[in-house]
This record gives sequence, structure tokens and C-alpha cells, in this order.
Amino acid sequence: MKPDNRDFFPLTAFAKRFVDQLAQCRELGVNTLEASEHHVLLELPYNPQVIGYPDSGVIHGGVITTLMDTACGAAVITAIYHQSGEVELSPTLDLRVDYMKSATPEKPVFGFAECFKLSSSVAFVRAIAYQDSMDAPLAQAVGSFMRIGSELMTDEFRRVMEGN
Repeated sequence: MKPDNRDFFPLTAFAKRFVDQLAQCRELGVNTLEASEHHVLLELPYNPQVIGYPDSGVIHGGVITTLMDTACGAAVITAIYHQSGEVELSPTLDLRVDYMKSATPEKPVFGFAECFKLSSSVAFVRAIAYQDSMDAPLAQAVGSFMRIGSELMTDEFRRVMEGN
């Protein structure tokens, strides 16, 4: 898809197609709620299968990390698409997650990520995981993602991402 067609290609649908391609996100039931040229918001529904502490019902921290890594990656690819019109994969180079408190059992967790800088070779992101309010995060993350270009992507993945 060419850059001049970007206005007709909703970024939320684009981010959803990316998230839906990831097996772990399908297994976890991750939902894409919104995306823009700067951010992505994902939802992780509560599921007893992802409990890390059976006595308390608290979600395992690795699942929260997966949510945040996915939100960050989706924010990067939507930012790249918005900027260039190119579908480009960007694997995680570095992701630091700081946990602040446990998730409340029986409630969904939201992952909000923002791509705040794109260079020619690296994208930089920040994110939070929260339940009731962004002002009371469960965890925060900062990371960097490698820009590898659109030429290394399979034609099938490109077709899926373009909605064809």
C-alpha cells in the first residue's frame, strides 16, 4: 500500500491484524481496542489459565510482560506505517519492565504503549499496564525495537497486514 492511501487504512484495524497474527496473543485472548500514529491500547481479559499464584488468583508477571511487549511492537509498526506507508516488522531489541503492584484478580488488564521516536534503525517506546486507571499502573516499560525494513517480510504476512 502506498503512503498516499494511509488515510483509508485505519490504524486500529492494522494493529489488530498484527496482534491477531501472534499465537501467544490469540491464546491469551488479547484484544486490540485502539491505535493511532502514536499509540496502541490492548486488553488482556482475565483468564484463570494465566494465574501465576493460585492462592491469590493474581495473573503471572510473564503474561503482563507479553502484553506490554506486544503493545509496544504494535505501536512501533503503526507509527512506521503512518510515517512511511510501509509494512515493516520490528523485533524487540530491549524491553525493561518495572512491576509496581499485582493485578486485581477477575479484572482485565490494559496495555497502553506509545512509540515516541523513530530513527532509521531503531524505534523507542514507553508503556504502562493498568486496570482501572492509567494513573495507577501495575507496571511500566521502556524499550527499543529494531527496524529491519519491509523487504524481509513474507508476502503472506504483508497481505494479511494490508488486509488483503
